[in-house]
Amino acid sequence: MSNMRVVSTCLCARSFVHLLRPGVQKMGCFQLHTTARCAAKDYYEVLVLGGGSGGITMGARMKRKVGAENVAIVEPQEKHYYQPLWTLVGAGAKQLAKSGRPTASVIPSGVKWIKSRVKELDPDKNCIRLEDDKKISYKYLIVSLGLQLHYEKIKGLPEGFNYPKIGSNYSVHTVEKTWKALQDFKEGNAIFTFPNTPVKCGGAPQKIMYLSEAYLRKTGKRPKANIIFNTSLGVTFTVEKYANSLLEIIKARNIAVNYKRNLIEVRADKQEAVFENLDKPGETEVYQYEMLHVTPPMGPPDVLMNNPVSDAAGWLDVDKETLQHKKYHNVFGIGDCTNLPTSKTAAAVAAQSAVLDKTISLIMKNQLPTKKYDGYTSCPLVTGYNKVILAEFDYNSQPLETFPIDQSKERLLMYIMKADLMPFLYWNGLLKGYWGGPAPIRKLLHLGMK
Repeated sequence: MSNMRVVSTCLCARSFVHLLRPGVQKMGCFQLHTTARCAAKDYYEVLVLGGGSGGITMGARMKRKVGAENVAIVEPQEKHYYQPLWTLVGAGAKQLAKSGRPTASVIPSGVKWIKSRVKELDPDKNCIRLEDDKKISYKYLIVSLGLQLHYEKIKGLPEGFNYPKIGSNYSVHTVEKTWKALQDFKEGNAIFTFPNTPVKCGGAPQKIMYLSEAYLRKTGKRPKANIIFNTSLGVTFTVEKYANSLLEIIKARNIAVNYKRNLIEVRADKQEAVFENLDKPGETEVYQYEMLHVTPPMGPPDVLMNNPVSDAAGWLDVDKETLQHKKYHNVFGIGDCTNLPTSKTAAAVAAQSAVLDKTISLIMKNQLPTKKYDGYTSCPLVTGYNKVILAEFDYNSQPLETFPIDQSKERLLMYIMKADLMPFLYWNGLLKGYWGGPAPIRKLLHLGMK
């Protein structure tokens, strides 16, 4: 999205009067950003952009802080989905309907739901513009806009999904096509891809691969199947401890892994997938497939591109410990839209929400934030219909495990957590602003040593 200009003058005379009040001047730059106001009818003390996991949980937390009438959430979608369940939906282990609820049912009671898209952010004037050009002003802004899927960056998609044999667990429109392709598999190549961009839930592209392999074994089709993982990365997983476990599984199940391979074209009518060799620019390889699971390229939302709140790549530019914006001190970020150097998962959002809650509380009191986010994230690596390796790690890609056992081992207990406990915790804990990650449990189970 190109730069846009807000034509109205948003700095009101009363902003200057406010700056003259005792005790205000000492806040300097921070106070300037919170007192400039948009000349708009609507104003909220806390404005949340995005009604995904981060936006809803922060809406609930801010409601308890400043009152429901002072909080608004901007979200255009009528349906809210628990997307981590789609791994199991694509493998036929869960129903898609179980993953979604009406957005109205998850918006915190009393909080204003602005059913619209954000067209522009103007952080210098503390206002945003909606798709109908209506302006909303704020005192504090929480950006939780998620990321954007770019199937269109692969030649032949998304129209290729109209053909059989191809699916993707990353979209509500294509996840059930994965299950259909798996059921219809007869013999040949089952190919699973990983793009050359940041992705949400970096383990998901291979979770469906392990589940598919297990299904084909169960149905007696495995001897006729070549399972292939073509990844743009140079490793199977970024954390060595879990990568080693996955490599053992890959070897035991006779799965072929091709590194530095990026999907650039799908010829769905011919059942062909074209990959570029990232180690040899310009060199391509064509694979015939009987089943293809596509993980699309991903990027920041268009509204953040070329915006003052974003870094050069378009991600929201926040301090990695406090989640406060590096320049605009009344702007905060959470979740996939940020440039936090950690895996983009719902588990990361939970941990971030606890830190961000504390950060905003102190900022509201004109104090400096003290609580620090350590990059905690989690990826339940589903390796079968009753097995999960529960990967938990921090900014340094070091394991940060909750349980006092070796979590790099496949376990039934972890599968039950993934399939049943985590969805319950999501709907009844995280979205209500009560679940801030497992840090307290980890500390208890490890006797305070982690």
